Amino acid sequence: MKLSTIKEILPTLDNVEFQLENGTFVPEHFHVTEIGQITKHFIDCGGVVRTEKAVNFQLWDANDYNHRLKPTKLLNIIKLSEEKLGIEDAEIEVEYQSETIGKFDLDFAGKHFILRNKQTACLASDACGIPAEKQKIKLSELNSTCCTPNSGCC
Repeated sequence: MKLSTIKEILPTLDNVEFQLENGTFVPEHFHVTEIGQITKHFIDCGGVVRTEKAVNFQLWDANDYNHRLKPTKLLNIIKLSEEKLGIEDAEIEVEYQSETIGKFDLDFAGKHFILRNKQTACLASDACGIPAEKQKIKLSELNSTCCTPNSGCC
């Protein structure tokens, strides 16, 4: 989800809620402790130099049980970060603490935001020697007449 999309969604909500893909909700007393832009400049295993930018939200499950972040407050924090930091309209990446700091993509499910699990991947699979995954087929779907009973092939 891009920053412009969350800015369109927030005014339509009564509450800001985040849910993990496993169905667990981030406690409602969470804080957004950071909003920023992250630029990653790197080289992949195929030797290609790449640059990626993301808007980063950091969620913190505090013990401030009376805290509730309202949509207008989050929208104001986003606008302030755009003004002060020059944040671009990029994809949002959310950091949230579990066993370690997890990074998630952001999606929306009608009334609440979904923290989608991120996966690593090789960006240069054609250059680093990883074989393509073989297509799995059922033996019963093969159209071969050479090995039918009494065909003489075996």
